[in-house]
Amino acid sequence: QDSSDDIEDVSLFDADDDVSRRSKKSKIRHPVASFFHLFFRVSAIIVYLLCELLTSSFIACMVTIILLLSCDFWAVKNVTGRLMVGLRWWNQVDDDGRSHWVFEARKVSAQGSKTSSEAESRIFWLGLITCPMIWVIFAFSALFSFKVKWLAVVVMGVVLQGANLYGYIRCKVGSRKNLTSMATNYLGKQFLRQTMATEDQAAS
Repeated sequence: QDSSDDIEDVSLFDADDDVSRRSKKSKIRHPVASFFHLFFRVSAIIVYLLCELLTSSFIACMVTIILLLSCDFWAVKNVTGRLMVGLRWWNQVDDDGRSHWVFEARKVSAQGSKTSSEAESRIFWLGLITCPMIWVIFAFSALFSFKVKWLAVVVMGVVLQGANLYGYIRCKVGSRKNLTSMATNYLGKQFLRQTMATEDQAAS
């Protein structure tokens, strides 16, 4: 079943907790997962930037980068997302043979407390969003500099890391309908806030 009913509000960069709870949320509870969340994807970028200086073998560089990207895809999809922010997504085949995607978020506990720390949430989302953007820049750079042989490697980086980004954004916001309603609610709140501010100014 779709996870839109059980989605926990996992903060991206905002800190909504009280000051007293903030110190508890700032701890990194899964240091190994946090390390490997960034290690494989940052290593792939570093190897791409320095490979021509380190070796003249294009095949060795390509295989190394693809291995790092594959390890990153598996680790982020199956381990770090679940541990660091309580999100996971996967493909499921039902009894009728139909394939569908499941986007799930950890349920809030009975006390209403979150199990993910604010520091880990920041690390997770910063790594998840920044690195695909870097690979997109590499793609345009390879395209405009006519480095055709590197284009396949760069596209692999965009696809693998972009897939995880898309999957976890769907886990965060739920279905597309939820995403539209979130945007509508946000715009409505901004309009109401602006209207109230204008009325206050007119009254004063």
